[in-house]
Amino acid sequence: MTPCTDYKAAIRAYTEATGKEWHPRAALIDMDGTLYDSMPNHARAWQRLMREQGIDLSYEEFFLHEGRTGAATIDCLFRRELGRPATEDEKRDLYHLKTIYFQEQPPVDPMPGAEQMLCELEAAGIRRILVTGSGQSSLISRLSTDYPGAFSDDDRITSRNVSHGKPHPEPYLKAMELARTEPWESIVIENAPLGVESGVKSGAFTIALTTGPIPQKTLADAGAHLVLPSMLALADILPELLSPNH
Repeated sequence: MTPCTDYKAAIRAYTEATGKEWHPRAALIDMDGTLYDSMPNHARAWQRLMREQGIDLSYEEFFLHEGRTGAATIDCLFRRELGRPATEDEKRDLYHLKTIYFQEQPPVDPMPGAEQMLCELEAAGIRRILVTGSGQSSLISRLSTDYPGAFSDDDRITSRNVSHGKPHPEPYLKAMELARTEPWESIVIENAPLGVESGVKSGAFTIALTTGPIPQKTLADAGAHLVLPSMLALADILPELLSPNH
């Protein structure tokens, strides 16, 4: 699929496909690779962990697994590479070890443009809800410091709040319940194919950002309504995109 990079065309296509006028009231925002430039550290931690299990995968592959819960990622890779499901003990113990490997690396930086994006949403009266497949407390606990006031403790959906992680739509459907919005009143902001798929399945207008090595076409193939080259690009167009006269 050819990526749509024109927000006006993307909104028209979404409106035509859903039969609903798009009137955003809430932004449902991923964390890793969206609010934080954390995916390189996650990919290195996952690659190290899997090599220790005899599974040698490329660094780039782990960007494609972003959005799944840790347990689901381990189980997926065990089934594919070892021909068996991971046990509950393996999922628990290996994810704990992966968390340690992540924490051993240098601290990650907030994503350039993310603060501007959050400020533009606030200025437009858009409620901001965190939606992450992560349970990485070392990063989640930084949100209040790095983005003060953006996400209250009650405005967060994490891996602990769902039975099914991305690409299942449950994380974004739960976020809509929290925000008391319908899909056509919601914006999903993502950077990974599984997250995009989750957002699209929820019915929300889904924006994909190329903040890592994943090509724009891959994000478009996952169903993204709009694909942009960076968080800064999104932040720059938000005032117009959120305008009633968009």
